[in-house]
Amino acid sequence: MLSRFLFCVLISVCCCGLQAQNKGRVKGMVVYEGQPVEFVNVYLPDDNVGAVTDNSGAFDLLVNEGEYTLVVSSIGFRTIERTIKIEPNKVLDLNFTLKEDALGLDQIVVTGTRTAKRRTDAAVIVNLIGSETLNNVQACNLSEGLRFQPGLRVETDCQTCNYTQLRMNGLAGGYSQILINGRPIFSPLTGLYGLEQIPANMIERIEVVRGGGSALYGSSAIGGTVNVITKIPKNDAYDIGYTYQNIKGNADDHILSGNATVVNENRNAGATFFVNKRDRDTYDHNGDNFSELPELKNNSFGANFFYMPGEDQKIEMSLSSINEYRYGGEMVDKPAHLAQQSEERTHNVLIGSVDYQINFNEDKNSLIAYFGTQRTDRDHYTGIMPDQDPELSEFIANPPYGTSVVSTYQGGLQFNQKLEKFLEGSSVLTIGSEYVYDDVLDIIDAYNYKIDQTTKNFGAFVQNDWDITPSLNFLTGVRADKHNFVDEVILSPRVSLMYKWKETQFRASWGTGFRAPQAFDTDLHIAFAGGGVSRVSLSEDLKQERSNSFSASVNYDKATEHYIAGFTLEGFYTKLDDAFYLFPLGEDEFGERFEKRNGSGATVKGITVEARANYDGILQFESGFTLQSSLFDDAVANIEGLEAKREFLRTPDNYGYATLTYTPNKKLNISANLVYTGAMDIAHFAGAPEQTRDEYISSPSFTELSLKAGYTFQIEKLNTGIEVFGGVKNITDSYQSDFDTGKNRDSNYVYGPGLPRTIFAGLKIKSL
Repeated sequence: MLSRFLFCVLISVCCCGLQAQNKGRVKGMVVYEGQPVEFVNVYLPDDNVGAVTDNSGAFDLLVNEGEYTLVVSSIGFRTIERTIKIEPNKVLDLNFTLKEDALGLDQIVVTGTRTAKRRTDAAVIVNLIGSETLNNVQACNLSEGLRFQPGLRVETDCQTCNYTQLRMNGLAGGYSQILINGRPIFSPLTGLYGLEQIPANMIERIEVVRGGGSALYGSSAIGGTVNVITKIPKNDAYDIGYTYQNIKGNADDHILSGNATVVNENRNAGATFFVNKRDRDTYDHNGDNFSELPELKNNSFGANFFYMPGEDQKIEMSLSSINEYRYGGEMVDKPAHLAQQSEERTHNVLIGSVDYQINFNEDKNSLIAYFGTQRTDRDHYTGIMPDQDPELSEFIANPPYGTSVVSTYQGGLQFNQKLEKFLEGSSVLTIGSEYVYDDVLDIIDAYNYKIDQTTKNFGAFVQNDWDITPSLNFLTGVRADKHNFVDEVILSPRVSLMYKWKETQFRASWGTGFRAPQAFDTDLHIAFAGGGVSRVSLSEDLKQERSNSFSASVNYDKATEHYIAGFTLEGFYTKLDDAFYLFPLGEDEFGERFEKRNGSGATVKGITVEARANYDGILQFESGFTLQSSLFDDAVANIEGLEAKREFLRTPDNYGYATLTYTPNKKLNISANLVYTGAMDIAHFAGAPEQTRDEYISSPSFTELSLKAGYTFQIEKLNTGIEVFGGVKNITDSYQSDFDTGKNRDSNYVYGPGLPRTIFAGLKIKSL
């Protein structure tokens, strides 16, 4: 027995020796601007062999004999691919110099396909807004950052409370799905103020998918999907900053923010923390002692964690808390109900999610289980003080204070299967299911106003991402949804095709979607009009809205040693059936009433053009411009007594943006940005002293120009930088000039930029 055992051991050693003789080594260094870069991925995708560079930028791989493609990639840098030949018992020395991927062309994105994929390989266009862009445009929150994306427009919709909504490809906020770390836990009520409540320093990046390509995310993804990805632990770092803003000399705005990241030595656990505190005064633009910008007090904090119990497993957790007080209306130091007109809101929002992923079968399979939740508790007041008794006494005795409680939960499973040989190419098959529960309770007893709505949606989806050849990708998928407000199961298919030819990508997509007959964010807003408050209710026979969306695009980027330049031309067409609109029901004892009804249909179509360029990371330019048309098939009524209109209100036919950044070195940064908003039709209710009749008006166009400059003093011994920055937002003071005055103003009569001329300055201490 002993001799047989020794013989087996000898044979095993010999076999291992023979196998090792067929292997070679690849080793080298990865640097950026002469300095080693750690945590860079160096791998051979065809052989499932890879490594991560250490703190000296070094890597070392043991590879089987043969010819391979070696890939070097890291977030924020251009991906490098090189063909190598491995010979037995020989060492191949390779060194790589990274170049910054300022335009994000090679970044890995997840929103377009629900799996990680390079942007240039995805059949669905995914646009990116990084934390660096948010910093360059001095965005204080998500709302301000989303303005700098093609096809997107953020508008302010209330003169008193200043709630905002995002319009994508000409469609209102209820047509856009907002995701937090890939999860649809951004409830309709949160959508009223949430775009402003999420601070910019909470955000790692924002991924945007426009049009029907987002059909796999279910209800409300007709216009597109915005995925807010919060700060991700990478390496030990910190920053703390203070920003002061002054709004046209009349209102102060103080913002304190901080971030810290810790990662352990084994790189298998880490955490990142953020905190943000904001205090802004009310701002009165027309001198009537009623605010155009409300008072804000926002306190936010949260953390992201990850832990890898094994090489093939990862747990991620995110927790955030947002507390905001908001007051707009008559600028008096009294309780809200003793003001002539006002809105007061106190929000307490908790957001959390946890994801677990396990890879197996040599990373050809992965299983993801996830859960997300959000809870919003809100105390609010919306009221106008009557002029005389007995209405005044009744009002004082029973002022219209209200409460809101919103709970949202989502859970799901997703399975990914990589098929290395699928017909003539390879593919990734994705199968999943998820359940979303949203409960909204919003009550104002004094107005007999109550929304008590529970929506439940079970969705299942399947998708095949097929790389037919290295130049041709065919993406197909379908989602089935069973919504408790819809009798039948709704199927939403999508098909996308991409062909790559040299530096050019041609894409075409088709997808369907739906909106359930439920209350969306704008329905939950109570506005002032005609001396009362306007409210929205749902028609008893309201049915779901369906869509067919088509898009086609050409994307070209030319890269050389010193510059990258490119453009994207995209056409989009969306046909809505049974399109929702608000029908004026007239007045009751409290004010105007509207009912959401189904129209015959609507068509939204247009063209978006993007241009971009980067020279050696020193000079960077990005821009986007949209021309579009948004029309109902049949004219709809907006104000009782006025003619019906086919045109979507508050929807300009053209809008765009541009950013220019100059960074000659790591110390100096100068940036300029521009936002253009074209003319649009707006309904204007009578009631204010200067507005004696209901009418439609056409707004002027607006062009906002902003500048920012910053300089960082580097303290090398402390590995610390001190950045001093300042600038001006809306230098030309392009702002609405005809706001209504007094307590009987039409609060929805607001358009144009969200801020007048605003001067800012700040200080940030950060790790280098």
